Amino acid sequence: MGVLALLWGSTFLWIELALRALSPLQVTVARCLLGAGTLLVLCLATGRRLPRGRAVWGHVFVAAFWCNALPFALFSLGQRTVGSGLAGVLNATTPLWSLLLGLALGTERGLRPVRAGGLLLGFAGVVVIFAPWQGTGQVGWGALAIVAAAASYAVGFAYMGRHLVGRGHATLSLSSAQLVAATVLTGLSLPFDGRPPAHIPPAGLIAVVVLGIFATGITFHLTYRIIADEGATNAATVGYLLPVVSLVLGFVVLDEPFSPRAAAGMVVVLVGVGMTRRERPPQVPLARGPRRTRPGLPDPLAPRTK
Repeated sequence: MGVLALLWGSTFLWIELALRALSPLQVTVARCLLGAGTLLVLCLATGRRLPRGRAVWGHVFVAAFWCNALPFALFSLGQRTVGSGLAGVLNATTPLWSLLLGLALGTERGLRPVRAGGLLLGFAGVVVIFAPWQGTGQVGWGALAIVAAAASYAVGFAYMGRHLVGRGHATLSLSSAQLVAATVLTGLSLPFDGRPPAHIPPAGLIAVVVLGIFATGITFHLTYRIIADEGATNAATVGYLLPVVSLVLGFVVLDEPFSPRAAAGMVVVLVGVGMTRRERPPQVPLARGPRRTRPGLPDPLAPRTK
């Protein structure tokens, strides 16, 4: 999970650099294509095959839309006006959306007051980041797109956990197939985005390659592994660490501003997420004391002797 947080948290930095060379849709298609190619090479090297059957591929395409095509495009669009650090903070709302979805689907039951309070606190932190009372927010529609992408991740995680994981398919095969499906879905809209630039700066090209291979292909496979091992809700908790990674990289590499309000909102969001992840303490059975009987009467549970 630590490796996943580092790779996933750096995604927003690479998107920011890639957008200096390509359009948001071109960045989305490129990262899906490179990520799919990376995982297909790993499948070939390990002797894995892509899943077969219409039903499986139908679920793969639905999951690819919610977990790859849609959020990838929304992140690229949103980061045209939102810095990489703040994008990582807003993406940390994924566990909150995951909990809400679990409550709606009935997979999360018995919402205790602490978890309910954490849910409300987490969304209050988002409101602090948006600062609607200021009129001209620094985030605007770009931040709304990123919050929608975080919610889309939660839908995708839940769908993958319910329809794809634990069905006898290797996680590497499923993650490869899903990025192939995402490449097809995003590629269909590419003709409406215009031609790519004739010359891509070296820094932008490197950013696109790293974004596709490591921050998409490897990251998505690790996400699938965690969903398979620990469930969709626990997989979403990697959002704990994303804001720290994205804010540090944005501040150090891109010299992005670090406003006190964004910092306060990040702390509130993370505290709220932490409260929603508090599990009910296990019930310890009470030890039975010695049985008491009336004086002079035999113990009815004692073994009988002849």
